[in-house]
Order: sequence, then C-alpha cells, then structure tokens
Amino acid sequence: MTASDEHAALTQVLTRLQAGVDASELHGALSGYLCAGGNADASDWLERLEITPGVDGATADPALRDVFDRIRAQFATDPAQVKPLLPPPHAKLDRRGPALVEWCRGFLGGFGLASGAASAHLPAEAEEILGDLGMIAGTRLAGDDDETSFDEVLAFVQTAVALLHRHVQAAQRAAARSVH
Repeated sequence: MTASDEHAALTQVLTRLQAGVDASELHGALSGYLCAGGNADASDWLERLEITPGVDGATADPALRDVFDRIRAQFATDPAQVKPLLPPPHAKLDRRGPALVEWCRGFLGGFGLASGAASAHLPAEAEEILGDLGMIAGTRLAGDDDETSFDEVLAFVQTAVALLHRHVQAAQRAAARSVH
C-alpha cells in the first residue's frame, strides 16, 4: 500500500472508529511517542496516546495495527525512514500543508507524553529541534505556499525526527548511567 493509499485508508478507519483524530495527527502522535522512547504495544498504544475511539476494540483493527507495527519497525531499524503520513503528493498544498502541521502537532504531543526522565538529558540541539517543530505546528502551511518551500519543510521534519531519536537514545543511556 502506498503512503497515499495508507492516508486515505487510515482516514476511513478513524472516521468509522470515531477516533476524533485525523490520520496525519495520529501518525505524528505515534511517531513522537516512539521517538521519545515511549513503550507501547499493538494492544495499548491508542490508550497511551490518550486517544479513546468511540468504538470498542479499535486497536484490533488491521489498519491501526499495521500503522503501529510499521512505525515501530522504522524506529527500531532506521528512524530516517519515518516520513509523515500525508495526503498524496498530487493533492493540492491546501490539503498537504495543514496535514503536515497536524502531523507536527501530533508528534509534539506524543513526544511529550513519552519523554520522561530522558528529557532532562536532552542537549540544546534537541530542544532547538523541538522548538522548530513547534513553530511548524503553530503555522498555517496552505495552498499559497509553493511546492519547493513545502518540500523543504517536509525534508526538515524528516531529518529532525531522525536527529531527535538519536538524541533521545543518547539521553536514555545517560539517564540509565546516572541511576547506577
């Protein structure tokens, strides 16, 4: 399934489950949670993200399980491969821009839910990256922006996620050393 198909399919699932969150925001929240070292499994990740679907058994939905498994595998093997889930590239910027903003908002929320003790050990660069993501989350990327600008922001977000993950891993190691 392509990313464009995945966004549409996940949007349908979330609507059916009355999740109260859109596909990009959910993907961002899970990405932020896992990036910050959050511990979850396929049966409890929605609860850990404080998302309560209006339908029981939502975590058993194959589309949701697939999203969880794929993002978790990407963080375990190559965080640089984590890409925001957005409407397809052929969609107008007035759909993709706001979706990227929502993804960043979700990412920061998920990151905050999981950061815990390791956040005290994050270097200034990580704090700056989080601030930059916060600026994106507080903007309005819309159809009046151009493709090149959008692509630059998207590339920054992807790089930022990989760098943050590396910083979190180092911070977790430092926190573990300080406990012993």
